[in-house]
Amino acid sequence: MPPVTINWSDLEIAFERNSPEQESFLDLENGDLLSIVEGEPDAAARRAKVANKPDRYARVDPASSREQYRWMERFVGLVQDQALRERLLVAIDGKGAFRRFKDVLLAFPAERERWFAHRSELLHLHIQTWLEHMQIEVASPPPWGQVTAHAETAEVPRITHTGEAPGEILRRQAREMLDEIPAAELPTALVFLQFLRERGSTLLLGSGVPESASGPSAGQDSPEPADEDRDTLEKDAAAE
Repeated sequence: MPPVTINWSDLEIAFERNSPEQESFLDLENGDLLSIVEGEPDAAARRAKVANKPDRYARVDPASSREQYRWMERFVGLVQDQALRERLLVAIDGKGAFRRFKDVLLAFPAERERWFAHRSELLHLHIQTWLEHMQIEVASPPPWGQVTAHAETAEVPRITHTGEAPGEILRRQAREMLDEIPAAELPTALVFLQFLRERGSTLLLGSGVPESASGPSAGQDSPEPADEDRDTLEKDAAAE
């Protein structure tokens, strides 16, 4: 089979999407991506097209939710700030880990950019490994170049499970702290809690930058998954 001229941007998007309602196939003749979305009018016709020429189409295997969860774990192990690392450890424990992880990083733009770079590199390594496994020769290298696998980071400390969800653990700790606050200072504490409820911790910590402004630009290699994709990942991760 001659080398394939791949549309790298489309292939990257196909590998990034992890949705049970969508499948993607690489056309080994022209390098295009063929997507089949369950429920769309042309889904049956597209599926028949693939079935009729199985040697022409290679099914894309996106990074699973389990693998992407390990990407988060590896990143947490690289965080130098102990307080932030502990917050991220709590965030990635249990159902909703992907969204909580993202929400914590919103207040730390520098670490958030490091996460995007970390995730992008691992996604590109996943694509590279798949191409090698499928023995697909490409006509031109990807724009991100050759990716080298790094040694695994030290094992990330795990949260001690007590049967409580991470949010419930924090609420219990907050109640315990309130019990120790002198009654004269409770009005101030309540005002502070009201502020957090209405405005959130992002403004308090001085971020004040909308997510769209602090995330990667349109020209970056690997954009963050859309919310609907992240919700799918969360469901998958919760089922582990």
